[in-house]
Amino acid sequence: MHEKKKTWLTFLFEVIVLAVLFTIVQYAITVGLINQSYHINITSMCINIILAVSLNLINGFTGQLSLGHAGFMAVGAYASVIMTNNLGMPFIVGILAGCLAAGIAGFLIGVPTLRLKGDYLAIATLGFGEIIRVVLQNIDYVGGPAGMVGITRLTSWPWLYASTIVTILVIVNLINSSYGRAIISVREDEIASELMGINTTSYKVLAFVVGAMFAGLAGVLYAHFFYIIKPETFGFLKSFDIVVMVVLGGLGSTTGAVIAAIFITFLTFALQKYAAVRMIIYSLILIIVMIYRPQGVMGSKELTRKTFARIWGGKK
Repeated sequence: MHEKKKTWLTFLFEVIVLAVLFTIVQYAITVGLINQSYHINITSMCINIILAVSLNLINGFTGQLSLGHAGFMAVGAYASVIMTNNLGMPFIVGILAGCLAAGIAGFLIGVPTLRLKGDYLAIATLGFGEIIRVVLQNIDYVGGPAGMVGITRLTSWPWLYASTIVTILVIVNLINSSYGRAIISVREDEIASELMGINTTSYKVLAFVVGAMFAGLAGVLYAHFFYIIKPETFGFLKSFDIVVMVVLGGLGSTTGAVIAAIFITFLTFALQKYAAVRMIIYSLILIIVMIYRPQGVMGSKELTRKTFARIWGGKK
């Protein structure tokens, strides 16, 4: 009974902390304490967290090397803008349409390609991302190479904050469920998992679809904040950036994905003044981290309630 009460108190404390954080940022935006530059940075940070955490489900926890995550982001972005700008639907409908379209795309690409492994899977997903980009360039209804402009800004701090929290909660709870244990077993030893009766392809497709849906959500938020989307925005380099966040944070660590996404976002923002050497400094930092911490910032570890309890209690 005491443990149950303690759990509820911890949960209540976490809710209060999240509510206070939301309120502080919302107030700062409302009264103008956060200027446009920092507002863009906060938006990019939330979108990057969603992308990194969702790709980590595929690359980190399932052990499948996907290089086409930006393609799912593009599908979600374009589907949502068609619903909101072209058809006049509410933003929530655009969000649902973007997530559903990206999830369907994840299923369609996942079923035939996830029987592949390693480099072959990476090439297949990379090809998918490029196919999406080229197809969008040749569809006049969505603006072709020029993209879609004049998109209504519907992405706000409440939507960003709620989407980020929901993404983390859904993926963390999925990993901690029986489905998550089966997904992790695929990463650890796919042959042994099959011998134990686990349908490895089904679980890989499940992870792929869930990851794709949240990438679509990131695309929706991106499109309705930055006014314009182009096929080039969702090219290979965007997918590579997301992979860097996952590897830097630690494959198989949601906490690491969040930390790396925040770090990369603020690093990019800080180096904007040094455009000539920005990519050199950016690359050097990543190389140094990979040399001295090849498993990533967090490795496969997570920051949990027990971790914080040990820190606060002074226990090692």
